[in-house]
Amino acid sequence: MTDQLSKHRHISFTAHYTGYIWYQMGISHSAFATKKGKTLAAIAHPIESWAEKYVGGSMRTTLKARHTMLDDRLIELIQQYPDLQVLEIAAGLSPRGWWFRKNYPDLVYRELDLPDMAATKQAALAEIDQHQPQLISVDLFSDDFQRAFDLFDPKRPLVVISEGLINYFDKALLQQLISSIAHYGAAFPAMHYLTDLYPEPVKNKLAKIIWSSSKLLKLMSRSAFSFHFTAPAQAEQFFKQAGFPEVEVIQPAIYFATENTDLNPHEHLGDLVWMIDAKLK
Repeated sequence: MTDQLSKHRHISFTAHYTGYIWYQMGISHSAFATKKGKTLAAIAHPIESWAEKYVGGSMRTTLKARHTMLDDRLIELIQQYPDLQVLEIAAGLSPRGWWFRKNYPDLVYRELDLPDMAATKQAALAEIDQHQPQLISVDLFSDDFQRAFDLFDPKRPLVVISEGLINYFDKALLQQLISSIAHYGAAFPAMHYLTDLYPEPVKNKLAKIIWSSSKLLKLMSRSAFSFHFTAPAQAEQFFKQAGFPEVEVIQPAIYFATENTDLNPHEHLGDLVWMIDAKLK
C-alpha cells in the first residue's frame, strides 16, 4: 500500500466531480455518484451552462469528449488484441472498468489509485457486484509501481490507461511516470498507453479565464497542475523521449468531425483536451 499521506492525495477530490458528471450524462452507475460529487457539480452548473451557451463548450463537455475518445480507442484495441489486458491508473470514480468488465467478461481489467480513493471505489463496486477485482494501490513514482505490472500475464498485450491525471504533474515527474510505464511495459508483446492531455488553451477565446481556473485547481488540488504543450508535435516528442517510439495525438475537432475536413492535425486546433495513444511495440 502507498503512504496515506502521499503528496498527490488531494488530486482525488476532482474524481468526485467527474464521477458525478459521468453519472449525470447517463454513462455511469449511481454507485459512483457521491454526495461530494453532487455538491461540486451543483456549484459548477451555472458556470458550465453559461460556457456551453456562449463559448460552445465547458468542462463537462470536455469530460465527455475525452471519455468517449478513450473508450472508443480501447474498444478498437480489444478488437485488435482479443487477449488484451488493461491497467487503469488513477481510476478514481470512473465507470470505465465496471463498464468494460460487464461488456467484455473475458477482459482482464484492473484499476489502481491512492489508498483512500481505492477504498471508496472498492466500496462503490461492491454495491454493484461483490465479485469485482480488488483495486491496486501502489506509488506511481517509486519502484513499487512495478508490482502493478507484475499482476498481468507478460505473454499477453497490455494497455495502460489514465484520464484526468497527467496535467497534475510537472514535466520532470510526468516524464518519470511515462518512462516508468514504458520501462515496465517492455515485458509485454504489445503495449499501449492511452491518456488524455490538456494543452495550453492558446487558441481559445477564454484562454485567460481558463488559465486563472487552472491556477485555482492547482491550489485546491495542492498539485503542480499546468499546461505543458502548445502543439501536438511537442507532446509527441515528449512521449518519444520518455520511451514510446510511436505516438499519435488525436484532437476532438478532427475526431468528431461529421464530414471531411482540411484541418491540420499537426496544429493546435483549439480543443481543450487531446488524446494520446503511445505505442511501445
